[in-house]
Order: sequence, then structure tokens, then C-alpha cells
Amino acid sequence: MIVEETRPLLQRSERLITRTPLPWDQFWIVLFLQLSDPLALQTLAPFIPQLIRDIGVTHGDESMVGHYVGILHLSYYTAQALTVLHWSQLSDHIGRRPLILTALFAIAVSMFSFGLSRTFIGLVASRVICGVFNGSNGVVKSIVMDITDATNLPKAYGYMPLPWMIGNAVGPLIGGSLARPADRFPEIFGQSELLKTYPYLLPCAVPAIFTSVAWLVTYFRFRESVPTSIPLLKLIKAFFLPQSSAKPVESSHARLPDGWEADLEEVSSKPLPLRAVLTPKVLSMAANCSTMALLHIAVTSILPIFYATPIELGGLSLDPPRIGAILAVSGLANGASQLFFFSLLHDRFGAGTIHTFGVCAGIPFVILFPAINYLARANGMGLAVWLSVGVQLTLLPNLLMCYSCLALYISAAAPNRASLGTTNGIAQLLIAGGRIIGPALAASIFSYSMQEGHDTWLVYYFLMAIAFLAVGTSLLLPRNPSQWEDRQ
Repeated sequence: MIVEETRPLLQRSERLITRTPLPWDQFWIVLFLQLSDPLALQTLAPFIPQLIRDIGVTHGDESMVGHYVGILHLSYYTAQALTVLHWSQLSDHIGRRPLILTALFAIAVSMFSFGLSRTFIGLVASRVICGVFNGSNGVVKSIVMDITDATNLPKAYGYMPLPWMIGNAVGPLIGGSLARPADRFPEIFGQSELLKTYPYLLPCAVPAIFTSVAWLVTYFRFRESVPTSIPLLKLIKAFFLPQSSAKPVESSHARLPDGWEADLEEVSSKPLPLRAVLTPKVLSMAANCSTMALLHIAVTSILPIFYATPIELGGLSLDPPRIGAILAVSGLANGASQLFFFSLLHDRFGAGTIHTFGVCAGIPFVILFPAINYLARANGMGLAVWLSVGVQLTLLPNLLMCYSCLALYISAAAPNRASLGTTNGIAQLLIAGGRIIGPALAASIFSYSMQEGHDTWLVYYFLMAIAFLAVGTSLLLPRNPSQWEDRQ
């Protein structure tokens, strides 16, 4: 009798842990779409400083080049931060597909516009347009949650760094090799007056053409992942004529015998307003997104500055090629760690443990900054310094895995499936805000602390405070995101 009673329980347990295969017929499109963002960003990076010099906005003042490059980056990220939540909310109503198609078209146009711009205002306008529509990048992350479930979402997020690895590797090669093609390859492009007049059009055209191909792939192959989407025209009409759109709903409910059950079903299948989405679970998730993103972006923005700063001022005195090689190897290692180990670690320890361990890894990561500089001052750039640099970089993948963990909590925290885009938009808004605030604050405090008469540890006090704040907010999360889903 005991065996017969326990067997159904075991069978139910086995059914619960049965994994749903990844929907590769749609998931590969998501990975393909993700590639457009890093490809565009990294393609521009190598030649933007020379482009600023060529348009003459600095009037020959070399010290102002970095200032204008910073304005371009700030304009892009600010526009993205201001629109990511609105795109995500809108996608809950009209669907993901029309927004992705609109955004891809606009991004392609903005990249061509950037290559054709010959004034700084034109460059800023192009980056603002790209940032505004690239706010829809959060919609792509919502698609991942739409097409997966709790059993295969960790595996899906293990693949998400793959497009960024490819874009970060290929983008600089495109931008560096194709800029000013008439000068670099006169036998091929020397007769082109277009490329002589617009010497940066060719590298900008590559990500623009890729984005156009992504538009075609989305149009012909991607299936809408939001079943409750409504036409945009109907949504606008309902916004301006709310009474007329509400009457049919009331009358239909009156004809139903179990009205309260119908109301509940309708609420669960329709996107909720922003205020209704801001539940305690969403606020806990949002707090973790903001602190973790601020910690990650702050410490990674300090890395190249720390490497380039002279040893006597608190850095390592490394030259740009060596810094680039270190960051490239680190980027590949981070992506590989996520791809090969995140799903396994999630199955063994759970999202809560990985997230808490990841933000805790930020504490020794920060402590190693002054420790590495101390070793460099005492013994020069010897084996001990390079081993310490390697140890510090091995801590970084732990912090990066927090993004995938938080994606699981975002999916679990959403009040209903129809409000998943809005919930994800809140998270992406805070992460984008961290991209704006983190580098500026960290770099400014680092420069201030390196000045004579100031405490050289000031920047590390700042980073440690963020790390402890991130550890504290991680305690707000349950050990497993499914605990939130069980209480839904």
C-alpha cells in the first residue's frame, strides 16, 4: 500500500521537473535581433574620436575630444532610458512584433544618418534617434520570457551573451578597418566621391544593412508572442473615447452568470496600468536591478581607467593595446562562463544563491583594486600583479550572472502574463539609468581621489558602499523565483 501511494507522488514530481525544449524556431530570431545592438555600438567605437576631430567641433583642442565623445554616448543612453519603459508598456497592448519592426527600421535609418552627418548636431540627432528606438531592446527580452517557461528560461538566458560576444568582437573590426576607406584602400574605393565626402559612411552602412536584414527576418519569420495584442488604431481610439469602449464590456459581463469569475479572467489576461504593476514583488525586483546594475557598471567602467592610470597615482600604467587585450579576453571568458555554466549552476544552487553570491563577489573585486596597485608599487609589474589581475577578472562572471538571475525574478514578479512587458520595462529603465549614472560617478570620484591631497581610497569607499547596498537588497528576494509564482 505504501508503494502504491508514493508512486503517484513520484510520478507527479518527475512531471514537474520535466524541461520544456527551447523553441528554437523563434529563439534563434531573438538571438539574431540581439546582435544588432552590440554590432552598432562597437562599430562606432573605434572611429568616433577621429570623426569628432574631422568635423572640427573641437577647433583643434585635443583635450575636448573626450568631452564630445561623452556627449554622444550620453545622448544615446539617455534617450534609451527615457523610452524603454514606454516601449515595453506599449508592447503589452499592441504586441512585440510591430514595435520590433518599427524600431529596426528607425535604427537602420539612424545608422545611415550618422554616417552621412557632417556636423556635431547631426551626429547627436542620429544617436538620439537610435537611442529612442533602441529602447525597444527591452521588448526583445520580454519576448524571451514570452516564449519560454520556468523550466527552460535559465537555459535561454545562458545563450543571451552569445550575440554580445560576437558583436563585441566583430564590431570594432568593422569600424576600425572600414573607416576612411578611400584612404585605406585607394585601389578599391579611391574613385568613390561618395566615400571621400562621407568617409565614415561605409562602416555605418554595415550595421544598418544588418538591421535591415533583421527587419526582413522579423517580418517573414517571427510570430507574435503576445496573444492579447490589439491594433494600435483601436488602442488610440479607446484612449480618446474610453466611455464608448467600456460599454460593451459592461454589457457582456451582465449577461454572464458568473460575473466575478469573468472579471477575474479578463483582468488576468489584460495589461495592467503602471501603478497596479508596482507590487511589493516588482519593487523588490526593481531595487535589485538598480543596485546590481549600478555596481556592475561602476566597477567595469573603472577597470580601463585603473589600468591606464600611472602606478604612482594608483593604477597600473598599462598601454592601450594591452588594456584592449585584457578586456577582450575578459569579455570572451565572461560570455563563455554564462553560456556553459549558468544553466548548470542554476539547477544546482538556484537563482537566489547565484545572485547573492554574484553581488558578494563585488566586495573582493573592489578590494583588489588597491591591493593590485600596492603590489605594483612594491614589486613592479611582476607575476604577483598579473595573478591578482587574473583573480579579479575571474570574479566578474559571477556578477554578470546576476542579470540572468534577475530575468527569472522579473518573469516571476509580473502580476500577470499580459503585464510582463511593463514589468520588464521597469527593470530595463533602472538598468539603463545605471548605465548613465554609474560610469559618470565612478570616473569622476576616481579622478578626484587621484588628485594630490585627496584620499586615494575614496573611489573604493564609494564602490564598497554600492556593493554592500547590492548585497542588502539581494536579501529581499526569495531563494527561488517560483516562490513568487506560487503566491500569484
